[in-house]
Amino acid sequence: MENRDQQEPGSGSGSGSVMCQLVSPEGDHLGAALYLPQNVGPPQLQEIVNHLLHNEDKLPYAFYIGDEELSVQLGAYMQQKNANVEVTLRIVYQPQAVFRIRPVNRCSATIAGHTEAVLAVSFSPDGRCLASGSGDTTVRFWDLNTQTPLFTCKGHKNWVLCIAWSPDGNHLVSGSKSGELILWDPKTGKQLGTPLTGHRKWITAVSWEPVHLQAPCRRFVSASKDGDARIWDITTRKCVIALTGHTNSVTCVKWGGDGLIYTGSEDCLIKVWETSQGKLVKTLQGHGHWVNSLALSTEYILRTGAYDHTGKTYSTADEMKEAALARYKKMRGNAPERLVSGSDDFTMFLWEPTISKQPKARMTGHQKLVNHVYFSPDGQWLASASFDKSVKLWNGITGKFVAAFRGHVADVYQISWSADSRLLLSGSKDSTLKVWDIRTHKLKQDLPGHADEVYAVDWSPDGEKVASGGKDRVLKLWMN
Repeated sequence: MENRDQQEPGSGSGSGSVMCQLVSPEGDHLGAALYLPQNVGPPQLQEIVNHLLHNEDKLPYAFYIGDEELSVQLGAYMQQKNANVEVTLRIVYQPQAVFRIRPVNRCSATIAGHTEAVLAVSFSPDGRCLASGSGDTTVRFWDLNTQTPLFTCKGHKNWVLCIAWSPDGNHLVSGSKSGELILWDPKTGKQLGTPLTGHRKWITAVSWEPVHLQAPCRRFVSASKDGDARIWDITTRKCVIALTGHTNSVTCVKWGGDGLIYTGSEDCLIKVWETSQGKLVKTLQGHGHWVNSLALSTEYILRTGAYDHTGKTYSTADEMKEAALARYKKMRGNAPERLVSGSDDFTMFLWEPTISKQPKARMTGHQKLVNHVYFSPDGQWLASASFDKSVKLWNGITGKFVAAFRGHVADVYQISWSADSRLLLSGSKDSTLKVWDIRTHKLKQDLPGHADEVYAVDWSPDGEKVASGGKDRVLKLWMN
């Protein structure tokens, strides 16, 4: 920072400096505007931000001007853009993960076992175990060390459409095409009690109450084609609340970090419910067709609870609850939890439901229905998968379009993020998986190997493995 041309900050512009205002991703100014020398680049800006934020442990940051990452010194940037030095340069600093996930680049195992299509795959919150649900009516647990089947769980009478791990890792629940839900013990593969019945049509989605609100995990919510969502208590094994109000199939459900439940439906509405009595809090309107997918900005933290990239384990439920709450608070910061909805009307809406019934942004650009939406673990990005063969990237705070990832030659069904928010995975009807680089907006890795459509993909929370399943009935594990 020496080369100042004997220029004190704030003493007029001078040819050697650029007037800059550092801004948080939420749009808050970090201190006053500064005159910075032209030879300042991302490394120096990183030092300035760490200093202004009083970070004891220095954190990595990326810097954006407009929606473009700054990768050169300020002087070079001003020249490239032919920018006016009289105008204050607004630089957004964005915290980066302190660890790095390498892209998966090879199939490490192809495991046969299911006798029909694999419809759902999901890693446990600590990333050490994997479960899958299939059209063959079974749930399977897989041993990731030996890469072989661990338990085959029989109990459903129809296709297993969705599965969900409790964020404390103690249970897995599965929902079927017949409308029943079964709870499994991942340690033994045994069914816990009789199936939970009440839904009259198939189960579309399941979401657990976050562990920072209740530990050990006791409640989860299920959504069904019958138009209802139901909250279940696994200790009493009963449906404690039925959330009724949608006039058509409930396609998706999320249990948020503030204790609210969000449901999306084919009636084009999103409903927000409180969970002590099941009262409807508000209805979010705007979509012109079915709502297919919902995502929360805090989803990764809610899914992983107390488990982070360090692999730390917990001896008591209270300890786990405390750690999960600390992680949730740190991720949320002062910003509200954000929700995004994707629809058959080709659009998405970004909402801040605790603040307003009006959407924060309407996101257009897809040419066909939006099948899956997902926030990055740090909440800064948002990805959408569509039947128009593309994956699109958006700013997770403003909803502004950032980039389109093209490469798939058929419908994109599902997406998943790496734990460090730097890579995005997509699975498609074209039988491939693809890994995209968020920084360069380019294809990082093409992963062919499946013989048919890929319905389900998941990137393990510890970042080390990817699982995929689909029409060819095999489960594939990918590593680097």
